[in-house]
Amino acid sequence: MVMPRSGASSRAPRLIPQASRRGSPGITARVAQSFPSAMQILHGDCVTELAKLPPGSVDLVFAEPPYNLQLQGGLKRPDDSRVDAVDDDWDKFSNFAAYDDFTRAWLEACRRVMKPHATLWVIGTYHNIFRVGAMLQDLGFWILNDVIWRKANPMPNFRGRRFTNAHETLIWASRDAAARQYTFNYEALKAGNEDIQVRSDWTIALCTGEERLKGHDNKKLHPTQKPEALLARVILSSSRPGDLVLDPFCGTGTSGAVAKRLGRRFIGVERDETYREAAERRIAAVKPLPEASLASFPTAREAPRVPFSALIERGMIAPGTDLFDAKRRHKALVRADGAIALGDAIGSIHRIGALAQGLEACNGWTFWHVERKGALMLIDALRAQIRAEGMG
Repeated sequence: MVMPRSGASSRAPRLIPQASRRGSPGITARVAQSFPSAMQILHGDCVTELAKLPPGSVDLVFAEPPYNLQLQGGLKRPDDSRVDAVDDDWDKFSNFAAYDDFTRAWLEACRRVMKPHATLWVIGTYHNIFRVGAMLQDLGFWILNDVIWRKANPMPNFRGRRFTNAHETLIWASRDAAARQYTFNYEALKAGNEDIQVRSDWTIALCTGEERLKGHDNKKLHPTQKPEALLARVILSSSRPGDLVLDPFCGTGTSGAVAKRLGRRFIGVERDETYREAAERRIAAVKPLPEASLASFPTAREAPRVPFSALIERGMIAPGTDLFDAKRRHKALVRADGAIALGDAIGSIHRIGALAQGLEACNGWTFWHVERKGALMLIDALRAQIRAEGMG
């Protein structure tokens, strides 16, 4: 009997009736279910279990569906030893049409429970990721990025007839094209990357050592267990503390363990009882990080608005003071009303900053400086001081 991967249907997928883009497949009953705990793993078929959840309740989805590797026979090393590859029944489908039906069903089920501004991550290999990507677009998801997970220690190609498969692909998508307020912790990621934008190619080692869960036979419990570092980057980039993370193919609970450690709530689905029990034990042993280390990164966009006139009202800059650019090429006069003057031109710090440079726009806070004890100080530092004092 052909069985899909953990969390998938226990029967071979069949044709799913065309459903609304905002609905789950018509073959599943919708029975609302509350969340009795912050960390929960449901046991059963993912489409059936997701149909029981409240619509619009999930902030972030991470999914690792079956790869449909289509392996033909066992894989061996040059010394004739057997490679422990993914050959489980849950990764086998009768044909591509069956896999496509399965993909549509679980994606529709996930889309129904996602909040309007939630996002979804799905990871796969060349065997399945292109089919999943096409289905995402067919269902109305909007692809934001594809990310290459470059494995620092990939398994070699033992037969020597292809390139070494050294990466997997993650697709990051919003619920639809109209979603504009999805979470992307750009500033926090950049700050942790030495103030350089984080790229869409991530070099992270495979899951090995103590992190790899083992069975009673001392062999790896799950063939595709993902490294916690990979899940941490996904969750940190696109969710906030307290958000609800969903994994419809929970496996041994990597996503749940990382979500708990990072102060997120979690709900997973897993049909294999051995995997589910291992995941529950693993998640229960995790201790969340201190709240101070998880607090949301303060961004300029979210900070309280401070008008330039507030600096004058507080006596931080006096009317008649000169403002300079970093190289003292331009000098503007501060007026009592909060505007500044450059020659005959009068306007805001932004408008006059742009005029001085011959540009269409300028951030005056990061262009103009005030002199303090013979040195130049950005006026933005004075704004930061007001914000730190609580705008009182």
